[in-house]
Amino acid sequence: MGGGKKASIVEIGPRDGFQSVKEFIPTKIKSQVIHGLIQAGFTKIQLTSFISPKAIPQMQDATQLCEEFIPSFPDIDFFVLVPNPFGADKAVESGVKEISYVISVTEEHNIANVKRSMAGSFADLASVQKKHPGLIINLDASMSFGCPFQGEVPYRQLNDYVKRAMEAGVGTINLCDTIGVAVPSQIEDTLLRLFQSYPDMTFDIHIHDTRNMGILNSYVALQCGINSVQTTLGGLGGCPFAPGASGNTATEDFVYMLNEMGWETNIDFEKLMNTARFLKNNVNGNFSGHQVAV
Repeated sequence: MGGGKKASIVEIGPRDGFQSVKEFIPTKIKSQVIHGLIQAGFTKIQLTSFISPKAIPQMQDATQLCEEFIPSFPDIDFFVLVPNPFGADKAVESGVKEISYVISVTEEHNIANVKRSMAGSFADLASVQKKHPGLIINLDASMSFGCPFQGEVPYRQLNDYVKRAMEAGVGTINLCDTIGVAVPSQIEDTLLRLFQSYPDMTFDIHIHDTRNMGILNSYVALQCGINSVQTTLGGLGGCPFAPGASGNTATEDFVYMLNEMGWETNIDFEKLMNTARFLKNNVNGNFSGHQVAV
């Protein structure tokens, strides 16, 4: 049924999954999970986030993880999330070559999430681009499909955001359904309109699984021609600054479906499951992955 199609799955569990766990996960455990993901075949992994430990204590070992993995695995595309210029500086100091810079599509969530107006965040982005010209900067567009503060996010608002990002020199935008309110028809309509309007922009997608729509919406995005889909091991996750945000689409569930349908993921499912089981046995989190208990 996959017809030989290829699916690029980006694992973001070490950042978006782990940040939802209140109890600090020992760095050694995080390291073992990341090693397991590499062995399973992932070639792009979000290692961590350079955010204030006061805001998210779970990310206090960001530098240590980057210094461990980035020099040791030059063929793996490791990237991190940063919310501000200070985070970008720390990331570069730690050897990071690619970041996701987060700016929300709605003013209300951007203020709640990074304590900046959207205008302020775009100004900060420009300063990061100027200071670190060799840094690959992708944009995480939080609240692309709905917001807990504003409610519905109309297409024209997302379109204005994408236009603003393109004018700022951004080449890749990760469309985030941060609270999991999107439905397949919305995903399809939004993507097809964006593809037509911005043929030179690369779009990725990041779907939360609030209403059990994660796998379905992610699959629809792939069929529409999306470049890559972000998922988290075990379905861990949830934005701490977005009321109602649940976990992400579970990596093992999505990979199982795609592999069984004949899509080429280059992910070894058994090795992935071994890592998922290790994670569940060693981390006290809210797991949604249906395959994790197998």
